Amino acid sequence: MNIEIRHLRSIQAIHREGSVQAAARLLNITQSALSHQIKVIQDQLGVELFIRNIKPLRLSPEGLRFLKAAERILPEIELLKTEFQDLQSGDAGRLHIAIECHACFEWLFPVINIFREDFPEIDIDIRPGFAFNALPALTSGEIDVVISSNPETIANVEFHDLFTYAPTFIASHVNPLAEKSFVEASDFADQVLITYPVERSRLDIFSQILMPARVEPKMVRQIELTAVILLLVDANKGVSALPDWVIDSAETHHNIIARPITEGGITRTLYAATRRSDGDKSFINRFIELGRERQRPMAGRNRRI
Repeated sequence: MNIEIRHLRSIQAIHREGSVQAAARLLNITQSALSHQIKVIQDQLGVELFIRNIKPLRLSPEGLRFLKAAERILPEIELLKTEFQDLQSGDAGRLHIAIECHACFEWLFPVINIFREDFPEIDIDIRPGFAFNALPALTSGEIDVVISSNPETIANVEFHDLFTYAPTFIASHVNPLAEKSFVEASDFADQVLITYPVERSRLDIFSQILMPARVEPKMVRQIELTAVILLLVDANKGVSALPDWVIDSAETHHNIIARPITEGGITRTLYAATRRSDGDKSFINRFIELGRERQRPMAGRNRRI
């Protein structure tokens, strides 16, 4: 048995129009072609779909069963067709994001809120990239975007620069380091350093300053939440180094000072890594655009927050 979509539409049209002639006009085919379709369907099914010698045409019990199936199947096919059209146009799809920057959660959420307004049909998921190997997951198709400050050369992967930021030292105003105009690696040797709970190689203060200088802080204390880090620094329970945009967006703490790290300050760039093969997907390009619009001014200067 080989029932086609056009067969479903033909029986539905005849039922609605009440005659083969009117249904043929609706379907934009000849009356003889439609009559032939009905014969083919009935021969395949081995049943009569219409009651004989009755006008207007009326479906038999078997024909009503066929119509019921057509009314269930045809809308699903149209929905599937629309979904595929949306996928091709970029109005629907999947955006699974991995973040290799712990502080980026606070930057990402406002971006996602705006993104949802533009693409409400996109399925969004966010995973902490430091919990697994994010870039291999990107190349395998498990993840669609990786947020990272460590670009690599990988086949079919492109790193799009989002914005430049300055890792910035913060401490209580009563900490002796508050008297300095900038801090250096050696200044951390007698300090309790408060960081996010990720490996050292993924923290700018270690990868860019302390590890190259072979300086070990007096103690490292790991805290999950930025707000708690700021509270501890405010209470002079330790010092920290956070991206400038995190400090700028944080709740005001008048007892915390911010200083550049090294005399000239250090800068880093945040990237969005995507598959090159996804370069024509409008929603991914829009996400990158929104990420760039969230750029904040550099904060490597002396001030209180």
